[in-house]
Amino acid sequence: MPGPGVVSVNVAVSCLSTNCFRTGWRSNTCPALCSPRNVLGVPLSMFLARSLLKMSSHNPLLRLEQRAAEADQIIEFLKQQIQLLKEKTMVQASVREEKKLMIENAKLKNDIEELKKQLLEKEKRRGVQEVAMPSGDAGVSICSKPTPPTPSGPAPSAAASAATVQSPPPKDEGKKKKQEKKGGEKADKKQAAPSQEDAKVDVSRLDLRVGRIITAEKHPDADSLYVEQVDVGEAAPRTVVSGLVKHIPLDQMQNRLAVLLCNLKPAKMRGVVSQAMVMCASSPDKVEILDPPSGAAPGDRVTFQGFPGEPDKELNPKKKVWEQVQPDLHTDAQCVATYKGAAFEVADKGVCKAQTMSNSGIK
Repeated sequence: MPGPGVVSVNVAVSCLSTNCFRTGWRSNTCPALCSPRNVLGVPLSMFLARSLLKMSSHNPLLRLEQRAAEADQIIEFLKQQIQLLKEKTMVQASVREEKKLMIENAKLKNDIEELKKQLLEKEKRRGVQEVAMPSGDAGVSICSKPTPPTPSGPAPSAAASAATVQSPPPKDEGKKKKQEKKGGEKADKKQAAPSQEDAKVDVSRLDLRVGRIITAEKHPDADSLYVEQVDVGEAAPRTVVSGLVKHIPLDQMQNRLAVLLCNLKPAKMRGVVSQAMVMCASSPDKVEILDPPSGAAPGDRVTFQGFPGEPDKELNPKKKVWEQVQPDLHTDAQCVATYKGAAFEVADKGVCKAQTMSNSGIK
């Protein structure tokens, strides 16, 4: 009988002993182990503890292995993503650099075109004519003209055939020789004519004209220079740069007549191209602009008695014509401008003079 407070439970329990596993309900062969007390007592608790220990020892290992596998997969995925990001950033950087270079190239092209336009405008102002350059295809066709191959046949026959093809009739040859002689004589005459003109160095080669200074202002980059716009009888006024600031006040430069040398090669003076030179009586202490005669008009030619001839279109700086003529330019005792005693004269209007400077050089 169970004691007080103990509930008796009638349960069919299989024997837990290995010796009586098949006996079923309370085998007599294993009374100690198969009794209800022993089934619910120490032997059963020991079994449960062992099974729990086995389960607890296996489950963490499985979980760790699973987590390790998952971690490897995650790491591999992250590596792939990092590689993709690197490639993407490299592509983006190259695209940005390409765009930047394209923008810079476009800007440089625009700058080049602008500079070309400015150069053409300046050349037009100076009267420089544009020369059409041959196209690239023509140059290539000329340069790439194939040389005739050497004949592979016997030399005597090839030479004979070439002679028969190339040799013109004797009459034509005689005509050509005569033409060449005539052409050579003409060329010699043409060459002789410029040499004679070059040998003649006097004031007639200077293009001296009457001009009117329309406006004058100080040079933006030089305190000792004036920049003037001068009418010399052409379609547009010429820009002239003169170093007269220290000698002539600005108000006396406005709207006045002067004598100008108009066929000097244009030269840049502190960034401004000067297209002529104002003629002045000059000494170390004083400078005066030469005055044309009353009634003279812009564009009137200044001539010299005894020195006929037409002026050069533009003086060649290498020939130094101005440098050879200038030492003979002076004012006489009456302040008249002269070249070797011949006065600066405007036809039917009079002579050019300085205001007060006599017996002084002219520059």
